[in-house]
Amino acid sequence: MKNILVLVCFLLVGSVAFAQNSKKPVYVKKGDLIQVTHFHDNGKVKEQGFYKNKLLHGKWVVFNAQGDKKVMAFYDQGKKVGKWFMWDKDGLKEINYENNAVASIQSWKEGSKIAVK
Repeated sequence: MKNILVLVCFLLVGSVAFAQNSKKPVYVKKGDLIQVTHFHDNGKVKEQGFYKNKLLHGKWVVFNAQGDKKVMAFYDQGKKVGKWFMWDKDGLKEINYENNAVASIQSWKEGSKIAVK
């Protein structure tokens, strides 16, 4: 579980703070939010999300250099909330946050059967 948290922190917070791309980030004001988009060196979107009062807020999505979605996370004024999703070569991980802490983790491997109502 610690490895997952370290990976998520690195991908979301670390890459926002230390992004060094050939294309500069784009900032767009949308109401009381600032949408930021960071890019990979190849020009594809690296991550996109929102800030509110200088804190991560709302949905953040991280993509690999090929444009595949790798992480979908949610924040409420800097605090981790709700269900986060991480895609990797082994499948999908769902991390549920409550009170800014990991409440549960569910993993699905490629080919797993999921019931849908």
